[in-house]
Amino acid sequence: MWKYTVQVNGMMCGMCESHVNDAVRKAFPVKKVSSSRSKKETTVITETELDEDALRAAISATGYEVGEIRKEPWEKKGLFGR
Repeated sequence: MWKYTVQVNGMMCGMCESHVNDAVRKAFPVKKVSSSRSKKETTVITETELDEDALRAAISATGYEVGEIRKEPWEKKGLFGR
């Protein structure tokens, strides 16, 4: 599993977050996607590696500015796994 953290500038409200999340879901088979306008980032959890250029293009198509993309291995933590 992989975790992508994407800097996204220009999100102003909850609808902005939804537009970005929907665009990512339509473009890729993801496990989870969430956006935070206050952190100015979108987090994507997926089983397979994503094409970062395609990820950038999917988010840019919604009208928001995409910055740095960070990728790291991700493991689901169990209820008691800390």
